[in-house]
Parts: sequence; C-alpha cells; structure tokens
Amino acid sequence: MNATAAMILALAAGTYAFRLVGPVLHGRVTVPPRLQEMLSAGAVVLLVALLATGALTEAGGFAGWARPAGVLAGGVLAWRRAPFVVVVLGAAATTALVRAAGVS
Repeated sequence: MNATAAMILALAAGTYAFRLVGPVLHGRVTVPPRLQEMLSAGAVVLLVALLATGALTEAGGFAGWARPAGVLAGGVLAWRRAPFVVVVLGAAATTALVRAAGVS
C-alpha cells in the first residue's frame, strides 16, 4: 500500500470516528450554556471571515468593487427573505451591472 492510499484510509477512519463521537456522547456530555454561546458566536465569526475574504480578495489583492457590491445585494435580498434563486440572480445581476458600468 502506498502512502497516498494509507493517508486516504487514515483520513476516512478519522472522519468516521469524528462523526461517530456526536451520537455516542450525545446524552453523556453536557456543555455549559456560556460555552454553547461562545461556540455559536465563533461559528458566525468564521462564516463572516470566510465571506469577507471570498468577497473582497482575489489572488492576494483587492477584488474590485463589483464583487462586494454583488455580495452586498445578495446579503440584503437574503436578509429580506427572498427565495434563494432570487438572491443568487440578484447578486449576479448586480455584479454584472457594476462591471458593465466600468467599475471593476
């Protein structure tokens, strides 16, 4: 067995074990409410950071104004509870219009 196959098997076993821990320990481990709040806040912070880097950067530099404008438009539509298709099309249309206007 080569190193690649061994690594794939090790990662597969680790993933399976990680997923199995949740159901096995569900009723046995209690997490304090403060820690639950911090974990929820941490998840939100990580998602916002991912959104910011994806929306604002490209190849290590600023992506231009069209992409953040599209993300902002999509965010507003999602906040207003528009259907997912409308959010995606609105964000894409906003980005296309900003780029067509010559603002990159």
